[in-house]
Amino acid sequence: MKTEVLKQQNSIDFEPFYEALEDDPKLLEEALEILLEMVHFEPKSVKKLALFIKEDSRNLYKEIVELSKSKQDKGNSPSCCGGHKFGEQLL
Repeated sequence: MKTEVLKQQNSIDFEPFYEALEDDPKLLEEALEILLEMVHFEPKSVKKLALFIKEDSRNLYKEIVELSKSKQDKGNSPSCCGGHKFGEQLL
């Protein structure tokens, strides 16, 4: 039974979905929001996603670090994450 389900999953053509995401920025944003909400509730997934961003998506990682720095520069209050910069947590 599991083998049949796996075969069906492997035969799904995701190309139209990927093309739709590329063509419609709003759809891409909504898909990312859904993904991040799903990841948010699974601690192991959060760490895996953070490592993926750090290792495989350097531009996104740099943007996150810059956003984190700019937010800290605006106020001297401690951050919500125990006083650590977001970028340092990913290192």
